[in-house]
Amino acid sequence: MNEESLERANAFLAAAVRRVPPGEMLDVTPAEIGRDAGFAQPLAAARAVRALLARRRLEAVGTKYRLLDARPVEPGERETVPRAPRKRRVTPERATGGGPARGPTYSQLGQEMVEKLIELGREVGTLRASLRTAREESRDAREAKDEAERRAHALTARVRELEARAEMAESNLRTLLAAARSSGREVPVGDTEMEAILGVLKKEAEEQQARAGSSGS
Repeated sequence: MNEESLERANAFLAAAVRRVPPGEMLDVTPAEIGRDAGFAQPLAAARAVRALLARRRLEAVGTKYRLLDARPVEPGERETVPRAPRKRRVTPERATGGGPARGPTYSQLGQEMVEKLIELGREVGTLRASLRTAREESRDAREAKDEAERRAHALTARVRELEARAEMAESNLRTLLAAARSSGREVPVGDTEMEAILGVLKKEAEEQQARAGSSGS
């Protein structure tokens, strides 16, 4: 394991330890723990999980993972879950101790290809799980965004309606005052009458705001 992979694995392990103690199941997906560890891509989280599984820090239980050990991975630490050992290539010349060594046989090449395919299949499985989790999280975020936009549109329409009503009430008040002045009597509107008119308008505005708040929530 190179230095970058070691740092990535230990960062993922530290983020997992902050969530659950050793022996407990991780309560979130590896992709979310990877974001807590500062990984920009789900692939980095998948590779960290693979390294920690091989060194017995994590254990796969179905589709979830259990934290086994909180100790950071040491430089040069070998995998405790080794891969299938490769058979030593023995040609007839080497077996008899004579003649130059020949190239690998078809059976040896086939065995190496099978081992490589098994290794790639495991990595693909981990990547598919991370991709599925990322798609689900993206769908949830998109639905939340659509709901927020619908609420914003509804609140904007309600604010416009209240503004129009306020303008209408102000216009009616001006018309009423103008009619009072043109009635032939110069009777000024006193403070008591003005407070009564403003009280009615204020009460109506508060009721409209309360209805707007309840419909928006």
